[in-house]
Amino acid sequence: MTNHDEAAAVRPLTLAWVSRHLEVGERIVRTEVLHGGITAEMRRLTIGRPDGGTRDLVLRTFVNVEHAEDWLNREAGALTLLTGTGVPAPGLVAVDPAAAHCEYPSLLMTHLAGRTVLDDEGLETRVPLLARQLVAIHALRPAERPREYVAWTTADTVVTPKGADAAAWAAAIDVIRRPAPRYEGRFLHRDFQPGNVLFDVSPPESAGARITGVVDWAATSWGPADLDVAHCSTNLALLHGPAWGLRFAEAYEEAGGVLAAAASERLYWQVRDGLAFSEEVQLVAQPWREAGRAELTTRAVEERLDAYVTALMDALG
Repeated sequence: MTNHDEAAAVRPLTLAWVSRHLEVGERIVRTEVLHGGITAEMRRLTIGRPDGGTRDLVLRTFVNVEHAEDWLNREAGALTLLTGTGVPAPGLVAVDPAAAHCEYPSLLMTHLAGRTVLDDEGLETRVPLLARQLVAIHALRPAERPREYVAWTTADTVVTPKGADAAAWAAAIDVIRRPAPRYEGRFLHRDFQPGNVLFDVSPPESAGARITGVVDWAATSWGPADLDVAHCSTNLALLHGPAWGLRFAEAYEEAGGVLAAAASERLYWQVRDGLAFSEEVQLVAQPWREAGRAELTTRAVEERLDAYVTALMDALG
């Protein structure tokens, strides 16, 4: 078995487990570490077939991660549910959520073509595609609902960035002290953002970029469409500037999505998600830099977050 480097090697028990889920005569011929994830180790496994061809699988491993069993059970459930829906998600091959067979909790799935695109270039084409894809996800009506969403921040844990507009942040924190608005529940991805969407960008000069996959379904939840929209909006604001964060909600509605009727209710979800990022700016910025956005230092991302939260509060005023 050939590896790009030692880190690519699959641990022995996990290797045996993967091998048991291959077709007769298949074997792993190459492994490669996939970068960009925050919580899980991701590897692409190239599987050699008896006829000389190959196919790829993806192995997701949670090493010393709290709630790994819950995350993997939810992801396995979501991938099963998504089969045949038209939403381009990986297919589930096998899951070992409690590490009964592998060294650590693991999930094996099919590999999707395409790649994540985090550049500013071509964004005006991709934003409507992201919006349409999210509308399609929210249109799913599973027989069994995933669990209710969990809020990722509280008014007391928000970290106001250094040099931020203190008045705007205090007002934003006050917004999330209120009870959550009533909402109509929807099937949520819960981490829908450019880092979890794959695009076919070949040939690069074509304007017809298309989405080939949506990955990382471990946080699948039931909750308001506004929450997924707000999460993608915050990511776009931090990656590409506050105006793109504000633009995404419009694109979602243009694609047929329905958000909360009152501006104050929309603001609640947008602010709740924006403030949640204040606690993990460093964690979020690092994979973006590794993916080629070297200018997105922790400080630069903090400044964008401040500008975005301020813009949200200004829009209400």
